[in-house]
Amino acid sequence: MLEPRQGGFRRARRRTAEAADGLPTRAAARNAKITALPVAYAARRVGGLGRRALGTPAREVELDIQARTAQHMFEVLGELKGVAAKLGQLLALYELALPPELGEPYREALTRLQDSIPAMLPAAVDAAMAASLGPGWRDRFAEFDTRAAAAASVGQVHRAVWPDGRRVAVKLMYPGARAAVASDLEHLHRLAPLAKVFAPDLDTRAVTDAFAECIGAELDYADEAATQRIFASAFAGDPDFHIPAVVDQQGDVLVTEWLDGTPLQRVIASGDPAERTRVGLLVARFVMSSFAKTGLLYTDPHPGNFRVLPDGRLGVLDFGACSPFPAHFPDLVADIGEAALNGADADLEAALRRHEFVRPEREFDIAALVTMVAPIRDLYRRPDAHLTPAWLRSQVRRATDPSLSNVARHLTTRPEYAPIGRTILAATGVLCQLGVHGPLSAELTAPLPDLAAAVHRCRDREASAATVVALRPATDASTAATPVTTASSGPSTSRG
Repeated sequence: MLEPRQGGFRRARRRTAEAADGLPTRAAARNAKITALPVAYAARRVGGLGRRALGTPAREVELDIQARTAQHMFEVLGELKGVAAKLGQLLALYELALPPELGEPYREALTRLQDSIPAMLPAAVDAAMAASLGPGWRDRFAEFDTRAAAAASVGQVHRAVWPDGRRVAVKLMYPGARAAVASDLEHLHRLAPLAKVFAPDLDTRAVTDAFAECIGAELDYADEAATQRIFASAFAGDPDFHIPAVVDQQGDVLVTEWLDGTPLQRVIASGDPAERTRVGLLVARFVMSSFAKTGLLYTDPHPGNFRVLPDGRLGVLDFGACSPFPAHFPDLVADIGEAALNGADADLEAALRRHEFVRPEREFDIAALVTMVAPIRDLYRRPDAHLTPAWLRSQVRRATDPSLSNVARHLTTRPEYAPIGRTILAATGVLCQLGVHGPLSAELTAPLPDLAAAVHRCRDREASAATVVALRPATDASTAATPVTTASSGPSTSRG
């Protein structure tokens, strides 16, 4: 469309071309957009000092900086897509961890991001489909809708009908996605050292490499198709889950059976508490059972990848971000779980050092860590759990406290565990959004029998201690208090 001011036609044409490509791929443009984020934030902080000097309350200044930074961050990440959009999905979980008055600007900006992601124009769709399937690609389908039905971080989805009458979803990668992702990963590697401010003992470069490898795998639709076939076979006939079958895959096009159902976002927004809990437990069950059934970890459990089917099952989409599950990890979890639930503080510290979560030379305040993780330990000690955004907010704020005394700053991890961390963060965010209130520990320990045994020993020990208290004469109540506290928390009295 022509614009009234001089030069307007050129600008309008340039925007149309960019929307047609779906991803801004010019390196200079992408670099400028990403680089502008920290520069703009620094400028806001400097401006905030001036405003405070003129008498504006510090809290009012901080809220304004948070809101403006949130809008800028989500708008840039959403426009760039690629890796930036993946990071935006993770930052969406951060919004849950903020106080309501700070979280609201992030939530509004994220909503605008999701509502404004540009789609490829029909001509661009035709060119991209022809690049993978040939000029006669339309003959492969009985019907094909060139309008995008959904958007992904590196592609978009179209509705179509296969020649045999099946309704299918056609996932098409954005032209230039690989170049955009490569550029984003380069920036990510450059910014990785900044994470030392929050986690000085973490090998940020190695963890960034692991994250980059996981993201890069999402650009391989042949690998995604193979992975989805593994999951579809493993969960075939499952009473709780449905994985759409892969129909075809060539180049940057992946065709799978269409999946009807209620998006998880709608369940979060308007489902009744019982349904939200039921669905949340299914999400936890799928994530935990996936590695037991397939040897692969489903690392992208965000709301957009789930549908609640009419028969109550949970439909699962998008298998581009699945990682091999470390074979030794169940033993690691059992060892640390036993120490955390049934051992002394020294036992837990020894287990953490044994599995390289604390550096050998590092002095470590294990009592402070025990206090910090007490709410997480309680998820296993109690048959039922209640997860809410407020609960998540509390845990994240404590874990990310920038003060030097924060013991979480001195934890580290092996790079191979990066996909597991990503899964835990994303899945926890979903469960908290759903407000799950039910037997979560049973789902979390079902594929981990040794951890389940440690949980049962903990509960039996605490139940026995409670029985002893109940049977003591009332005159002994004061003398019974100290040993009972010790029994419920393990040999160390510093338990949280």
